[in-house]
Amino acid sequence: MPLLVEPALPAGSLGAQEQPDLPVRPGLALRPWRVDDATAVRAAFGCPDIQRWHVLRLDDEARAWTAQWEGRWRDETAVSWAIVGDDDRPVGQVGLRGVLLAEASAHVSYWLLPAARGRGIATGVLLAMTRWSFTQAGLHRLALEHSTANAASCRVATRAGFTVEGVARGSVRHADGWHDMHLHARLRTDGPA
Repeated sequence: MPLLVEPALPAGSLGAQEQPDLPVRPGLALRPWRVDDATAVRAAFGCPDIQRWHVLRLDDEARAWTAQWEGRWRDETAVSWAIVGDDDRPVGQVGLRGVLLAEASAHVSYWLLPAARGRGIATGVLLAMTRWSFTQAGLHRLALEHSTANAASCRVATRAGFTVEGVARGSVRHADGWHDMHLHARLRTDGPA
């Protein structure tokens, strides 16, 4: 069935180039994941807070988790960056899931290891990735969803200029039951946060 509008972004908009490193601020950057980051990923998904909000635990799959991102970038379906300091060791993740080039849209995800929390890192990396998404990747809309019980994630989203658009009632199941989810979004036309 033919579309009546042209795709917003052509195939190859992401996958035809290398995934970039993104500077955030002195001592903080985003870089593509490497297989040797598996130890940090295993530690992250062993954190009770990350397990609570992401509803995942990685055991032996951490190497596969880090290795998947190159293929997903090439397929133009998702992208993920390791958040690293001067020592190049991951302290978190920020990325785009459900990339739709035809709609120039994606969903945001992020997490931080406990030692990296409370220092504005999540907001800084979300702003850096958002800038890249709009100015370099050409995306039009970024959506972000989190449990209404996750006040920290709501603060990060709001500080990064993601407007609350509504609440999806009982839409995601966590270990403690169904959660209402805040829906946030930013458009390229919203301007700086």
